[in-house]
Amino acid sequence: MSRKNYFQKKETNHYTVAFYNLENLFDVTDDPNTLDEDFLPDSEKGWNRKRYEKKIFKLGNVISNIGFSKTRRPPVLVGVAEVENKKVLEDLIQTKHLKNKNYGIVHYNSPDERGIDVAFLYLKDYFEVLDSEAIPLMVNNQNGERDYTRDILKVTGLLNNEKIHILVNHWPSRRDGAALTSYKRVAAADKNREIISEITAEDPEAKIIIMGDFNDDPYSESIKEHLVQEDLFNPMERLLTRYQGSLNYRSQWNLFDQIIFSHNFHRYEKGKHSFSNAAIFDKDFLKIYKGRYKGNPFRTYIGRKYLGGYSDHFPVYIQLKIN
Repeated sequence: MSRKNYFQKKETNHYTVAFYNLENLFDVTDDPNTLDEDFLPDSEKGWNRKRYEKKIFKLGNVISNIGFSKTRRPPVLVGVAEVENKKVLEDLIQTKHLKNKNYGIVHYNSPDERGIDVAFLYLKDYFEVLDSEAIPLMVNNQNGERDYTRDILKVTGLLNNEKIHILVNHWPSRRDGAALTSYKRVAAADKNREIISEITAEDPEAKIIIMGDFNDDPYSESIKEHLVQEDLFNPMERLLTRYQGSLNYRSQWNLFDQIIFSHNFHRYEKGKHSFSNAAIFDKDFLKIYKGRYKGNPFRTYIGRKYLGGYSDHFPVYIQLKIN
């Protein structure tokens, strides 16, 4: 094989499915309906057009590289969290590394008070959307008032002509304490189970992928006891260690970002997708390279201090192969 051909390897029969929390991907325009004041040019953070364009350029580069070494193509399906609106997604897929890839977008505005949503990107050459909807998550805060949080995004489509259902999540945060807010994430898990039941009532053999920033680890109550039952498999369980995760808080690794799927992805059927492998995309260029936080995700901000990085989360992904 010539050197030229070696570096132009053909695409393989493997396909990457990714999830990425984009850390406050806000535009620079004030939305009067959301709490976006921190991400405006006159805010203390000084969020401006130059910083915005730098961030989406960097995120586009990351997304284009997730799983590429094995598949020779960018991810066919990408769930994302913390996006302000559809416009930022349109800008993202028009950046240098993504603009010729033919990505489509599924997005709905959620009732989250900060105005951050989940969304779904897909390569139109491999995936066709049949149906999508935003499903509200109804939870209350400690005062009994509704906590306006992100919807669950449900997308049904054909991946290489095989029908697949995807649920994209961003569960309520731990901001007021993990234990105090645990009930909200349990409610989110139960809502996902309800959606799964509706899907399988119609098609018992349905192939389902649940992805998101769950704000809980694989062994947390919401995931281990409520979401993952005998019909689901969580390949992320073995990825969380003392030395590796998708985010780092107070020098401890967490793996809030997970991709979970129905067991029938373990089945071998000709012309169908089966599970190959799972990983955290934590390449060195995504990490802080020196100092106290060395090895942590190279984020855009720490508090109000601008660092100019990517995100405070690493992406996670699974790879499927066509048999």
